[in-house]
Amino acid sequence: MAELSKTYDPKTVEPKWYQRWLDANAFRADAKSPKPAFSIVIPPPNITGVLTLGHVLNNTIQDILARRARMQGREVLWLPGMDHAGIGTQTAVEKWLRKNEGVTRHDLGREEFLRRILEWQDKHGGIIIQQLKRLGCSCDWSRQRYTLDADYVRAVEKVFVDLYQKGLIYRGRRMINWDPAAQTALSDEEVISKPQKGSLYFVRYEVVDEPSRFLEVATTRPETIMADTAVAVHPNDKRYTDLVGKQIWRPLAREKLPIIADEAIDPEFGTGVLKVTPAHDKVDFEVGQRHKLPIVDVLTESGRINCPAVPELHGLDRFAARKRAAEILQERGLLAKTEPYENNVGFSDRSEVPIEPRISEQWFLRYPKAKEALDVVRENLIRFYPVHWEKVYAQWLENIQDWCISRQVWWGHRIPAWYRKQRSEVGGQRSEIYVGMDPPPDSENWVQDEDTLDTWFSSWLWAYETMDAETRGKFYPTSVLVTGPDIIFFWVARMIIAGLEFKPGKSAGDQDNIPFHDVFFTGAR
Repeated sequence: MAELSKTYDPKTVEPKWYQRWLDANAFRADAKSPKPAFSIVIPPPNITGVLTLGHVLNNTIQDILARRARMQGREVLWLPGMDHAGIGTQTAVEKWLRKNEGVTRHDLGREEFLRRILEWQDKHGGIIIQQLKRLGCSCDWSRQRYTLDADYVRAVEKVFVDLYQKGLIYRGRRMINWDPAAQTALSDEEVISKPQKGSLYFVRYEVVDEPSRFLEVATTRPETIMADTAVAVHPNDKRYTDLVGKQIWRPLAREKLPIIADEAIDPEFGTGVLKVTPAHDKVDFEVGQRHKLPIVDVLTESGRINCPAVPELHGLDRFAARKRAAEILQERGLLAKTEPYENNVGFSDRSEVPIEPRISEQWFLRYPKAKEALDVVRENLIRFYPVHWEKVYAQWLENIQDWCISRQVWWGHRIPAWYRKQRSEVGGQRSEIYVGMDPPPDSENWVQDEDTLDTWFSSWLWAYETMDAETRGKFYPTSVLVTGPDIIFFWVARMIIAGLEFKPGKSAGDQDNIPFHDVFFTGAR
């Protein structure tokens, strides 16, 4: 008889037993079973991901719940899958191409670049799934799904078309969050506010009719002065009442600008005078809209200055331009002073660089079922643990903004919209956009939108579209969702909205509409 090892060697024990479980279909769910159902859909990890301690914690909890339910005599479905991770995967492949081949996706073209991503996916994708198996996760691997499965892609396209036909999806030119590194639009939820130490620059703007009189404007961004189209004060600020309606000289790219009054101005900030830069600030954009100000954009998509009128700044990176602009103003006697200043700056959750507010034509979604999504949590049809996350969830839904769903990346669900190559007049209006799951009949006269959909626009269907009709009939709504609180808006809230909007044959608010009953947030106090 072989001597028993004095130490436990997981490498020789665990793979053997896990394979025996798989061979015995121990984790396979039976949609025809008479046992009461218990189901979980895994928060789909990225195809290029590897396990973190957060993943280990999350999936351990799911595994405990699934195994406990089996011991209680329930039919258990723990449904696994992967997310294509649009921006993350494309960024990883582009970085590799630049480092190893010295080319960009634009050098390769869309078709070749996507082929390279598929090669990358075959090599690196699914590593995290193998790691989950190595941990012993009791998922039903026969039902593993992927957000770029053919039928899942069709489901995403159908949702887009349905929402467009309902008037809930629209295309418009609006102020959005722009990621200069990934060079794509982002939703508000993908912007992380971080405190940053910087400077407050007090810039002197000369009054046109009174050459010896200057208005001091406090700004953190002197590099965008060339895009100013007005300066503004609060209408009740008596310091500047006599100047409203007059003009000042813009100190860089010298030009006359109006002095306007608007209630959005905070008299307590700086000197109480705001430089209005509609192209590069959300508040300024709103002020500009109210006063019909022109929009001047002086930043490129990569965050460089585009202003030949100021050659000293033209072509500089935005942060280098900030320093140089302050130097130029100092040299011209137009910088009164500089003070240390700490403020919150929005960073891209994807590339971790400061975002830029930017005017851009994008696709947007007006959220359906926001009120119903609030009601199902307030009525405890869906329960959050810990319970305090219900307040965070409610606050977001009560202040919900239209979702910018288009992304300037090539990897992902391409937007099912086409634009006519030659615009034509139909009934006095231009007929130039075709939206459908398939190309228009005369496809040679149309060109498809280059953009793809926000990754979360596909994953908000995850709980429902990962199941076929028979599986759904048994296991949907799912019993539990285990996830991190950092994606309560990205994913949890949106899945609830999607469940309420797209589950057929049920009235809004019916318990069968919801995607899950309980949500456990990990790493939460």
